[in-house]
Amino acid sequence: MAASDAISAADRGPLSRGGQAAHPLFAVGAVLLGSFLANFDSRLTSVGLPDLRGAFSLGFDEGAWLSTAAIGSQILIAPAVAWLATVFGLRRVLGIPSLVYAVVSLIIPFVRDYPTLITLAIIHGMLLGTFVPATLMIVFRNLPIRWWLPAISIYSIRVGFALDTSTSLVGFYVEHLGWQWLYWQGVVLAPLMTLMVYLGTPAEPVNRTLLEKADWGGMLLLGSAVSMIYAGLDQGNRLDWLQSGTVMALLAGGAVLFVLFLINEALAPQPWAHFNVLFSRNIGLSLAVILLYTLTSLSNASLVPNFLAAITQLRPEQSGSLLLVYGALPMVVLVPLPIWLLRHFDPRIVVVLGLSAFAAANLMGTQLTHAWAREDFIGIVVLQSIGQALTLLPIIILALSNSDPARATSFAAYIQIMRLGGAEIGVALMGTWLRVREQVHSAYLGLNIQSGDVDVARALQRLTGYFASHGGAQAKARAVGTLAAQVQREANVLAYLDAFWLCFWLAIAALVLLALITRAPPGPFSPTPIGLRAAWMRRFGSSPT
Repeated sequence: MAASDAISAADRGPLSRGGQAAHPLFAVGAVLLGSFLANFDSRLTSVGLPDLRGAFSLGFDEGAWLSTAAIGSQILIAPAVAWLATVFGLRRVLGIPSLVYAVVSLIIPFVRDYPTLITLAIIHGMLLGTFVPATLMIVFRNLPIRWWLPAISIYSIRVGFALDTSTSLVGFYVEHLGWQWLYWQGVVLAPLMTLMVYLGTPAEPVNRTLLEKADWGGMLLLGSAVSMIYAGLDQGNRLDWLQSGTVMALLAGGAVLFVLFLINEALAPQPWAHFNVLFSRNIGLSLAVILLYTLTSLSNASLVPNFLAAITQLRPEQSGSLLLVYGALPMVVLVPLPIWLLRHFDPRIVVVLGLSAFAAANLMGTQLTHAWAREDFIGIVVLQSIGQALTLLPIIILALSNSDPARATSFAAYIQIMRLGGAEIGVALMGTWLRVREQVHSAYLGLNIQSGDVDVARALQRLTGYFASHGGAQAKARAVGTLAAQVQREANVLAYLDAFWLCFWLAIAALVLLALITRAPPGPFSPTPIGLRAAWMRRFGSSPT
């Protein structure tokens, strides 16, 4: 992809440029605030859900639907944002929604009527869903090429940074400022982002040619299909999957809508996101690697903090310090490293380093026991931080380097599905994996208790003696209850072991697919060799790219 092709006319997609901004640093600020705010908001909703249920006086089921509505609505709108920004301009698509988002964020903590709360959560999520896709477009449309790698690096670390700091931030808000700040942070940051958008991006007219050829049906079908599938998967663990008519209706309805989307894209005269973009070898493999990266990074997103909460009974503010100090801070320090590596080495090499760090972290996680405390996870979290720093940025560069600018809008739609839908669906499936594996291990461990194993009898005798002061009958009951709790604890530990093994093999699968990706064509992201390789190329007259 030549540089001139990648930055061609504005109606060719998100890699096009609408004119140089007068103050591009403000555009970088918008990239930072928009992408970080989107990830922080999503994580705060999930991590802080127990506190939100208490604050809104919601039952468990009502709280679960609140989380599903908030995140599912992001998936509904996110795939279409690249096209909307191409047609209406970044100022309209990002600036106006951010102001409305601030107003909705201000109102939500005062709502006590559940239907109104769900409605506002859906609106809140849809507005939030515009931030990440639109902010990435600012980089390509308004910044000089030399700024692309640093700006995309800021964009890429937001995922890991939000994962590692959100737990501490939830604890700080709830303990010191009040749970309302889970929403009110957007009241402060969103208007600032709006200001930066207007200062950092040029005014653009509405592209009426593209508007008249809009594939509204395709956008609505794809967004609805993926959001319904997400809702079915998110609620599946709670409602017992195929035993629930609601889950079956959501999954089947999403599948039917997705088939209709494919038919629509095949028949539409001007398809919005034709699926033939996936038939390119490197593009299809790159999207698959992004999905596997998203899934293997769940070891960072959920396994470590959830283990600390479920097994060691730590509050978010207690476990959050581990992720902040050994996860988020090293990630920020490492930002220049992948930028330098990508300027001089093939991005596939950098992705190998990042995925290998994830694989090593997950392999370490397979050694955990119930005795592990917070400090025992330091090595895992540090390796995950390295993996986050060295994986997502080169994957994005690899995918962009192989993309066709003429089909950039289609590519942007699918990459948003992988980015957002893959992450949220992965979290939902990981919850089910942990529950099922815990049940399996509980059953196997329980077989020894039922059979009257000698070790079990000794343990019961020892525990009964420990509780002897409570009386014979009560001591025996307490001994059985304590043993049952220990069995459940060990079953949970074994389930987390299985989850770390799963994430390890996902990282290995990503490395296998990465090996099948061929070198990208020359373009603005092509590395400039250094050292012996550069000297060899100069000597024999080879192009360094």
